[in-house]
Amino acid sequence: MVEIAEADLNLPEHQRDVLALTAAYALDAMGNRGPLPPEVLDRLIPGLQNHPTTVIFLAYERDKAVGIATCFRGFSTFFAQPLLNLHDLAVLPEQRGRGVGQKLLAAVEQKARQLGCCKLTLEVHENNARARHVYQRAGFAHAVYGDAPGGSLFYTKLL
Repeated sequence: MVEIAEADLNLPEHQRDVLALTAAYALDAMGNRGPLPPEVLDRLIPGLQNHPTTVIFLAYERDKAVGIATCFRGFSTFFAQPLLNLHDLAVLPEQRGRGVGQKLLAAVEQKARQLGCCKLTLEVHENNARARHVYQRAGFAHAVYGDAPGGSLFYTKLL
């Protein structure tokens, strides 16, 4: 039985689980494709604690952390309301296909509704068919803002 908990980053066990699941996700082909440097892991919990919009959910099966949803609150200027961005969704490989991702997404949606958010946002690799299927089953779709502009693309510039 999988249970979802909103992370309290003041609890050592939640800190441990956030670090472990984020590090595991980084190793995945759809994550970072390699380990996070020790200095990044050292900064992660303090950085998340100090970032005022952090919302994290952890999935547990028999007291073992098996999944994570790391989110950040944002704001939609076109709706003049808050939004919640799902930055990372990860489930340990041996737990995939068992509904853990769906349960995490349901918790994220419930939290967004509690916060009065107008929408949930996320980015996903276009070749990550498994994740796209999970998101589509949860009601996500390629963002289209009208007939003329077409769909949205996510761009980034590293600084």
